[in-house]
Amino acid sequence: MVRRIIKIDESKCYGCGLCVSACQEGAIGLVDGKAKLLRDDYCDGLGNCLPVCPVGAIAFEERETKAIERDIYRGSTQTRPESAQAHLSHWPVQIKLVPPNAPYFSDANLLVAADCTAYAYGNFHGDYMKNRITIIGCPKLDEGDYSEKLTDIIKLNDIKSVTVARMEVPCCGGIERAVKTALQNCGKMIPWQIVTISTDGNIVSPRL
Repeated sequence: MVRRIIKIDESKCYGCGLCVSACQEGAIGLVDGKAKLLRDDYCDGLGNCLPVCPVGAIAFEERETKAIERDIYRGSTQTRPESAQAHLSHWPVQIKLVPPNAPYFSDANLLVAADCTAYAYGNFHGDYMKNRITIIGCPKLDEGDYSEKLTDIIKLNDIKSVTVARMEVPCCGGIERAVKTALQNCGKMIPWQIVTISTDGNIVSPRL
């Protein structure tokens, strides 16, 4: 898949190691005194390493690479159980951060999920994220309205369906309203549904 990751100009790098410390994904290491991107699939594309580089040796690029690795058993020989299989195929996932014209939106079944849903419902990955492109947000804590960004995503891409996953609490109504507004604004006839999850982790309506 094509996605944004960092690139390092080794001719500028003098091996201070600040980027290694700043990278929370463990994607960067020092090799022969120079910073090096060790694993493309560990790079989250957020660029925490960029501002700490004193010589400007790090920049973004978009290129073909593996999806970001999110294996909770990384570094272990333990086999991950089927119920814990991850189905996140892209990065970033925050509605505020995703580019509306990202290639993974093409012909996508879109899942727009409130942040808390994946914590409340135990098998959220397997039951809802599988075979869908997931974007998330919290209408209570995030500033602004998602409807403009969601409208752009739906207008610019051939979205096949939209599923909204929200909690039963009132504040989650914001994410539902934003999706409804976006669907109205884009003028496309797209199948959509709302999945509501209770605070004790049960599906209120409907089951997929």
